[in-house]
Amino acid sequence: MKYRFIWFVLSIMLSWAMAEDCLAQDSEQTWLNASGMTVETRFVPPQGYERVKYDDPYTDYVRNLPMLPDGAPILIYTGELKPIQTNHVGVLDIDVGDRDLQQCSDAAQRIRTDYLFQTEQYDKINYQFVNGMKFSWNQYKQGYRAVREGKKTVMKKIGKANHSLESFRNYQKSLFMYAGVSSVMKESPELTLADVHPGDAIAGTGHLIIILDVVENAQGKKKVLLAQSYIPAQQIEVLKNPMSESPWYDADLFESCPFVTPEWTYDCPFPKIYRLL
Repeated sequence: MKYRFIWFVLSIMLSWAMAEDCLAQDSEQTWLNASGMTVETRFVPPQGYERVKYDDPYTDYVRNLPMLPDGAPILIYTGELKPIQTNHVGVLDIDVGDRDLQQCSDAAQRIRTDYLFQTEQYDKINYQFVNGMKFSWNQYKQGYRAVREGKKTVMKKIGKANHSLESFRNYQKSLFMYAGVSSVMKESPELTLADVHPGDAIAGTGHLIIILDVVENAQGKKKVLLAQSYIPAQQIEVLKNPMSESPWYDADLFESCPFVTPEWTYDCPFPKIYRLL
């Protein structure tokens, strides 16, 4: 009898140990490499998926964007903590500036224009304001500025030529001030899900979210990693997936509605995919 009791107790203890081990495995963050300091090295593809290979240097640039250390909080442009700190799984190591400018679509344009500037593709840094006026870096660096003349906004030479990085940052500030989700949607080509790349964006009325990375399985099913800035302007956060423990979203959800993210819901019609020029 005594031995049966001892065996019973040991069996219970073994069952508890096995249950705890299973719980630990279930809660293990297999999508996270906490020591990784870029998008590609921080976020591990889901089992059965691989990163899609593209013949596109911009894809490599986006995947190699730097990350702040794992667990870093999100700061708004004032340097204060964002009130909500529970919707992200990482923060990009990209400054947000000291003004309330680098919001949702601006963050996507920040990444794209940084790349074009660094690779000296200056002719491509030419975007439109919400009012439709084109605003190019080639003009800005020659001293042209956007000014109001009556009811119109025009480019007028009122400054000195300046090709510096500081001048380019000022160009970006002006772009972020007068461009927005609607202007990005008007000037950016629409894509199908089959052609989505890292660096593209999904957008609908009121908000734009960056597609940071794309993975695919043998059946051609895609998952994506999403990031955003918000209002007020904040550091760019990698979003949690409210439907999963993993931050990777099923890409086919883009073609259904509502499409739900932690801080924004796209109602019908579903959001479209865009490629920033």
